[in-house]
Amino acid sequence: QVQLVESGGGLVQAGGSLRLSCAASGRTFSSYVMGWFRQAPGKEREFVAHITWSEGSTYYAGSVKGRFTISRDNAKNTVYLQMNSLKPEDTAVYYCAARPRILVKYAYWGQGTQVTVSS
Repeated sequence: QVQLVESGGGLVQAGGSLRLSCAASGRTFSSYVMGWFRQAPGKEREFVAHITWSEGSTYYAGSVKGRFTISRDNAKNTVYLQMNSLKPEDTAVYYCAARPRILVKYAYWGQGTQVTVSS
């Protein structure tokens, strides 16, 4: 059974940094894409970034490019989202997700972790 467990959220001032972690278990993820999404109050969930587990190829939403970095640690089966230069508009619940590379839709989701950026 696949499990994705996020951690690392919290309250930070604008301009600060946080690192989110997503511990993945339950299967081998070498053929998977791991993604981070976020959902702010009253808004739809939006894509933040993804990384291919095997090659480490990355892709970012325009709103976070240059500020956020996604990475993975194969030995720990963990995906990270380093968030720098945080803005109040980054406030949201952040979710980790996983999908097989051959699929477009994400099949597995974590429970989410709250990130709040104060101005």
